[in-house]
Amino acid sequence: MLSDDSLQLAQALVRLDTRSQVSNLALIHLVRDHLAGLGIASRLTYNADKTKANLFATLGEHKPAGVILSGHTDTVPWDGQDWSADPLSGHVQDGRLYGRGSADMKGFIALALANARRLAEGSAPFAVHLALSYDEEVGCFGVRELIADLREACIRPLACIVGEPTNMVPAIAHKGVYRYKCCVRGKEAHSSLTPLSVNAIEMAARLVGKVRDMAEEFERSEPRYAGFDVPFSTASVGQFHGGIADNVVPRDAEFRYEFRDLPTADAAAMQRQVLAHARALEPAMQKVAPDAGFRFETICEIPSFLGAADDAVTQLALRLSGERQTTLVAFGTEAGLFKGAGIPTVVCGPGSITQAHQPDEYVSLEQLARCEAFIRGLAATPALG
Repeated sequence: MLSDDSLQLAQALVRLDTRSQVSNLALIHLVRDHLAGLGIASRLTYNADKTKANLFATLGEHKPAGVILSGHTDTVPWDGQDWSADPLSGHVQDGRLYGRGSADMKGFIALALANARRLAEGSAPFAVHLALSYDEEVGCFGVRELIADLREACIRPLACIVGEPTNMVPAIAHKGVYRYKCCVRGKEAHSSLTPLSVNAIEMAARLVGKVRDMAEEFERSEPRYAGFDVPFSTASVGQFHGGIADNVVPRDAEFRYEFRDLPTADAAAMQRQVLAHARALEPAMQKVAPDAGFRFETICEIPSFLGAADDAVTQLALRLSGERQTTLVAFGTEAGLFKGAGIPTVVCGPGSITQAHQPDEYVSLEQLARCEAFIRGLAATPALG
């Protein structure tokens, strides 16, 4: 059964507005102050303008380095969604905690915080580290600073559990998410004088076609990875803007596209294909307008994640969750970054991703109770493996 302290903390966190476009400091300070009351110090790393921060704390300083419990503090917005109650209400109804971030992933954070003393003083022979990040939802930006800080401080955790919503089934793989913006500069002219122009929309369309060709090639011939809903890499264009009038050849166009790569694929090679196609188009454009061409910006690069069922941290998660099998998830997480830093990682947390980002987002109290039992079991586990 879920403890009252955990539920109250989960409600308190949900009631804090930590959308990615606003500060997360109210939540970070709440966590820092709660831990300070237990005599536990926190390390904070800030973004450039100090409006957001990561938090890292070690529960059990006298023990060897151990397992990270990782969660992101930011949430997606709710603009335009049809909620039946205030997204920040944190109310409980019919065995569910409602509110933005309840499933993704403030419930998990609250459970770790509510059980911080137990984790610090438990019989486990290793420390537990609490790692909270900012700006996960917009590109996993904060956790990169957190991992760099750990490296500089020579803190070497043994393993990481990312508490994203998996219905408490340990997940050992997910695809990467790589998003880019392409800005096309052409040369404008009256539409009756097209030979004197470079049509930015038409040039952009040729590159959009390349992205589509790549998507079809992935579907047609990429080796399948069983377990994913879509067992091959994907590519798609999400936004396109350009033009000012029907009778003006457009000088500028812009589009955004993404790759979701299998853990066995090479996302950098995918982007190189797009760049090569763009460079091949530029000479003809520049015969008309020397400054015409393509410019690319990286929106986010979230690496895929591939763990293993026989990793010690996966076996630990299976034992604590009571599950017999692992799973794969379609959504991106910070797991690939932790794994890339040399930290064996698994993804396991309360709630369902089908509720995340949705109106009337919720996590069931039953899932929170399962996760609390998981965390309390971690405090008493005799060994990592």
